[in-house]
Amino acid sequence: MTNAEVFRGYLELFSRGDVKGAADLLAEDFSFTGPILRSHGKADFLAGSAAAAAMARGCEIHRQWVDGDTVCSFYDFKVETPAGAGSIPMAEWCVIRGGKLVSSQLIFDSAEMAALMPPA
Repeated sequence: MTNAEVFRGYLELFSRGDVKGAADLLAEDFSFTGPILRSHGKADFLAGSAAAAAMARGCEIHRQWVDGDTVCSFYDFKVETPAGAGSIPMAEWCVIRGGKLVSSQLIFDSAEMAALMPPA
């Protein structure tokens, strides 16, 4: 499996709610940085991303760039919450080694995510 296919597989599993399947593609020392979550270790990421996984309803990858063990992907992350449904454009830069994601940096407009969240 190519690095692009590893990321695509991970994202498709995660965005369909198959967190266990997605977790199989993460290294134990996986590190994640995003606008809402920063985590170190697979277990920390899975705990911190549980809410995102619960509202995920799929994804559409528009473009990927690969440079060795680095994959950058631009995609729409589809979500559904009690406040509504929509797609949030995201860019994610990952390092993949040995068929596992070892790090990821996610960029998106958190205001678009907030607009789809129910009032507190």
